[in-house]
Amino acid sequence: MPSTRTKILAALAAAPLVIALSACASGAGAEGGDDVVRIGVVGKSDPQWPAFEEAAAEAGIEIELVDFADYAQPNPALSEGELDLNQFQHIVYLADYNVSADEDLTPIGATAIYPLGLYSTKVESVDDIQDGDTVAVPDDPSNLARALLVLQSAGLIELKDGGSIFSTVADIDEAKSKVKVTPLEASLTPTSLPDVAAAVINNDFVEDAGLTFADAIAKDDPSDPNALPYVNIFAARAEDKDNATYKKLVEIFQTDPDVQAGLLESSGDTAVPLTTPVADLEASLADVEDDTRAQG
Repeated sequence: MPSTRTKILAALAAAPLVIALSACASGAGAEGGDDVVRIGVVGKSDPQWPAFEEAAAEAGIEIELVDFADYAQPNPALSEGELDLNQFQHIVYLADYNVSADEDLTPIGATAIYPLGLYSTKVESVDDIQDGDTVAVPDDPSNLARALLVLQSAGLIELKDGGSIFSTVADIDEAKSKVKVTPLEASLTPTSLPDVAAAVINNDFVEDAGLTFADAIAKDDPSDPNALPYVNIFAARAEDKDNATYKKLVEIFQTDPDVQAGLLESSGDTAVPLTTPVADLEASLADVEDDTRAQG
């Protein structure tokens, strides 16, 4: 069970996140113009973003980065027109949002795929984790399922059906598993480390915990062909998917050497930059949305 300290932190995290947003986004026209493009991110201080702002300005595009502290906010803000784009999520996360919110946000370009890691401040290897120890995982459905697959690959749990992008803690075969699993809001998994044997921590929060990506004691394989649903993307509203300015911003992100260097730096050289065709991203999103509806 989580300690009193962890429960208190979780309660604090549940408080509404207040972020100053204008009543609506400027909505840069298809031909560009002088409008500011507002982009929601998680981790504005990451080194790729200053480089991206500079490269966009050199191309005549002014952008404003809107920083969010957790993953729950950027998609609603985009749907409601408070942002023009966001870049923080993979396809599985977007599919879950679209289905649950009855929205049609769409990918307009790939950025990278990141391995998801298991970290600990108490043990140096997975083998040191004891029977009955507790491991924390992110509680949002897409990252929860991926985290469970990481734990299964590490030999810490066994999933009854072998595991999928829809796995939940209910799918854990407790009799055949070594550890107990506690889901927490993603930004809280790092702060849970003093109270658990290990935690699966999303890349955005690794360095905030005073860790490096090299500290991971287990992780998944981003080169797996089945990893396409976990490709991170720029997302836009469906009516803006052909916006020329937005497409240019994707191109800048994918090709500017300083942006790419910043991307690798911010991920501890673990990111695998991608230029996956948008048609492939759209097809993957449609497939995952269909599977998500079928699960419901």
